[in-house]
Amino acid sequence: MRLLILALLIALSSAGSAHAQPSRTSATQLIQSDTLTYELQYWVYTPEGYDALDDLPVLFLSDGAWYMDPEIGNMPAVLDSLISAELMEPIIAVFLDPRIPGHEHLSRRNAQFFCNQRFISFYEHELIPAIDSAYKTRADRSARTIAGLSFGGLNAACFGLYGHDFMEGIAMQSPATHPVRYIHPAYADSAQLPLRIFLSSGTHRDNEQRTRAFRDILERKGYPMKYIEVPFAHNWDNWGPLLDDLLLFFYGKEATD
Repeated sequence: MRLLILALLIALSSAGSAHAQPSRTSATQLIQSDTLTYELQYWVYTPEGYDALDDLPVLFLSDGAWYMDPEIGNMPAVLDSLISAELMEPIIAVFLDPRIPGHEHLSRRNAQFFCNQRFISFYEHELIPAIDSAYKTRADRSARTIAGLSFGGLNAACFGLYGHDFMEGIAMQSPATHPVRYIHPAYADSAQLPLRIFLSSGTHRDNEQRTRAFRDILERKGYPMKYIEVPFAHNWDNWGPLLDDLLLFFYGKEATD
């Protein structure tokens, strides 16, 4: 779906956007976390016409460098196309990188993404306040979503359990939930949490049986959810074409009207 919609939306939107302030993805920004006791890097996307906008929702992306990379996720281009065509509301996107700044061959993914309570606290008490103070956000849990793939999808599930008081949306692309075995029972045994959920899976070599079991738990609980399966494995052939589906579920005109 993604390639076709990008071509169509760029064509439709190009004429009307010639004089608008262009979208922008920031240079690398650094935040020193007292909670985690180390420094993290991130990038921030602001939409076309940002100076005239206010009260914007925020999408936080785990593995932000992958989602931002024009050769892999290319999320800024997907955002530009959907926003310019007025198919979704303008948003801010924060691409947080688990790699060590200056040593990008090293990563803290596993330490951060396996329901690390200190990592969740870092979001609540350090990252989110920094973004809210520097950008024109809607500083409310209902305007925040966290998205991730594989272990990043597990991380989003962890935020659903432990961070739902400051984060409403969780988007899980091929969540690799097996390192935290209690995730599925925790959702099954809890009351329905105040969440909106996007969940997707490939149909082979993608933890699909566990993801389908997770889907069934969430459906039985009655969560507002969009679930998608695609005929791919655990790779960007699976995840990339679903970025527009993810964005439209949370921010599409029908979702926000």
